[in-house]
Order: sequence, then structure tokens, then C-alpha cells
Amino acid sequence: MRTEVIEIYQSGKGYKAISKALGLQRTTVRAIIHKWQKHGTVVNLPRSGRPTKITPRAQRRLIREVTKDPRTTSKELQASLASIKVSVHDSTIRKRLGKNGLHGRFPRRKPLLSKKNIRARLNFAKKHLNDCQDFWENTLWTDESKLNYNNFAKMSGPKFLQSAVKDSLQVIANA
Repeated sequence: MRTEVIEIYQSGKGYKAISKALGLQRTTVRAIIHKWQKHGTVVNLPRSGRPTKITPRAQRRLIREVTKDPRTTSKELQASLASIKVSVHDSTIRKRLGKNGLHGRFPRRKPLLSKKNIRARLNFAKKHLNDCQDFWENTLWTDESKLNYNNFAKMSGPKFLQSAVKDSLQVIANA
């Protein structure tokens, strides 16, 4: 499209005629022509700024390591990149991971099972060790953990990778 604008401009037509012929805004036509006059080309020019130190290969390695072990620290990742001769600051690693949707989160704390709960679970397991298949098909398992529905949308992501709720099951058997 840009080359067509330049060809028509070189044939002697004005901005208004070019914009009508190609269905473009007059300011767009003007910008294309000015860029061609200034730089001699209409292709996208490279942007200014420092090139990134993290290569695409190193970035893939970071993402792979973090998805494999979400508890990896940025300092450990920095040491990992140093082994392939890429020297970057740990905040650079966190920024790059953040741009890829891997934000640092602390996992929710999971309450430990009390001695009473451990004994109750063990007794339940011993009591029902040899129960038949019909018993388990007629068993209704319910979760007693509290769900806050207002924050339900927030209950996804890396901070919920580990179990965040105390495992407390109640068995209601149909006898």
C-alpha cells in the first residue's frame, strides 16, 4: 500500500487525489510521503533503544525452568543464565517473566493437620479398608472448607498451585 502511494505521488498526483484513489486518509498519505522523502524508504525502521540482553533462547529457558518449578527464585534463574554466559540483573529476569504472564506470588499457607485429625483419618482408613465397591458408590464426599464467592475470580494462578485449603472431608454414607 505504501509503495502504491509513492508510485502515484511520483506520477504527479496530489495528496487529495491519492487519498481518494486508495481510500486512505489524507494525513496517512502525507505521512507516508514525508517518510519516503526523509528516509528514502517506506518500510518500518528499527526502533531506538538498547537491544535486549536476554536472547529468545535464554527466555525460553527461563520460562521452561519456572513452569517446571514455580518456586525457583530470580537469583537461581540468574545463576542458570550465567551458566550460558548471559549476565543480567535479577529484576530484569522478573520483568521478562512478568511480560510472559509468570508473576511472582507467595503460595497460600495451608493449615497443618492436628493430631486429632490425623487419628480420625487413620481410624477411618482402618475401619473402611475392606469395604466393598457398593459402599463407596453410595458414599457422598463433601468438602467442609469455606469458599468466599466474592474472591472466587482471584482463586486462580500461580499462588494456588499448591493446595490452599485444609483437607477435611466428611463422609456421609447411605446405609
